[in-house]
Amino acid sequence: MRTIVVMNQKGGVGKTTTSVNLAAGLARQGRSVLLIDLDPQGHSTLHLGVEAMGHVPTIYDVFAGRKTLAEVRQLAVDKLWVAPASLDLAATELELVDAADREVVLRQSIEAFTASQQIDYILMDCPPSLGVLTINALTAAKEVFIPLQPHFLALQGLSKLFETTALVKRRLNRDLRVTGILLCLYETGTRLAADITDDLLHFLEMSDAHAPWKQAKLFESRIRRNIKLAEAPSFGQSIFDYAIKSSGAVDYAALVEEVIAAEMGGQASATVPQAA
Repeated sequence: MRTIVVMNQKGGVGKTTTSVNLAAGLARQGRSVLLIDLDPQGHSTLHLGVEAMGHVPTIYDVFAGRKTLAEVRQLAVDKLWVAPASLDLAATELELVDAADREVVLRQSIEAFTASQQIDYILMDCPPSLGVLTINALTAAKEVFIPLQPHFLALQGLSKLFETTALVKRRLNRDLRVTGILLCLYETGTRLAADITDDLLHFLEMSDAHAPWKQAKLFESRIRRNIKLAEAPSFGQSIFDYAIKSSGAVDYAALVEEVIAAEMGGQASATVPQAA
């Protein structure tokens, strides 16, 4: 089983889009996937057309100790379950502030879940902040994927993400490491995108050998700007269900192929759709 956090404290960089479409793409390849929505805005939940209204249990109930992950998850599509989020989750930051072991609530819930459930991937879509929800995710996971827009200011914010993962690795989770960086909203043929890519590769190459991001891979897949990716959430569908032949589907299928290749020691098996 792989446990992966998708995080960036900057909003609008493709974090939720990546969480949803990576999860959906893995499910299409026969992997069983649980997507945990840790953003009080509930965008991953909405993106997959999952209900989180009224008395529907959500991930907030897991943090509050009222429900288990198995009890709150909902089947979105074949092989893909979502632990939904709602605005109630925003209260978690305050409710856990003085709680003992507040950083490990999610880890304990995942350990209990996987003790009785077969699952191949657990993906966690974090809020655009580095608060207690994100720390819980980092404490529960073994891998971090960072979606990044190829802009200078986005690159500057990367150092804060790396500092946070290093702190969590040192104090809470020795197994944590940054394994993937994904360039989203990519504009092919621009000098800026190429320069940011080169700077990022140089930074990773020059990093300290013991840094949790030293072995991070800059995914070869580039998620290009694509209007279909922006439209899909309003239909409650992943890009694969909404526009399978779009460039967005092609790009995320390529990402899925890379992720599976790492799982299988380099032997990829995903089928990449052709762009229209």
